[in-house]
Amino acid sequence: MRNVIIVLLVLICFGSCTESDQDLYTGQRLDFQLFKASDFNYSGTFSVRELIDGNLEATIQLVGERSSAATTFPAHLHHGDYTDPEAPMALMLTPVSGDDLQSKTVLGSLMDGTKLSFEDMKIFDGHVKVHLASEGPDYQVILVAGNVGSNVDEVGGFDAGLITICSPDF
Repeated sequence: MRNVIIVLLVLICFGSCTESDQDLYTGQRLDFQLFKASDFNYSGTFSVRELIDGNLEATIQLVGERSSAATTFPAHLHHGDYTDPEAPMALMLTPVSGDDLQSKTVLGSLMDGTKLSFEDMKIFDGHVKVHLASEGPDYQVILVAGNVGSNVDEVGGFDAGLITICSPDF
């Protein structure tokens, strides 16, 4: 009887396994730092992984105070530097959940119709911003921001005083 229970447990374990990361991703990954951009104590990373089908999966992982799953923070990928007031939005990303402070988005075509490959992402002239809210005065509050792709400036650093607010009209 004991052997039957062990065999059943082993079968349940094998049956409940999901695809591993090796089955979904090529192993190529880029990580970009997101910096504290307001009085709210958040920082984080923007990671891009190449899926085996050639698409890109972007993950935002914030570090800071968690809230409820009902709380979300809108996130955008923009063209240009975080200091550029005319930087157009490239793509609305999945909002960051207040519960686990994470967001995952499979990057399809950008708003201008282009599709980024992994090599394109390395040289993409852009930045990411995560807002406190999707509308109203809290939209003006940027929790975190950071340049991505070719805009990453290892020497100059990040200056939250230079952040420009992105227009809610895209």
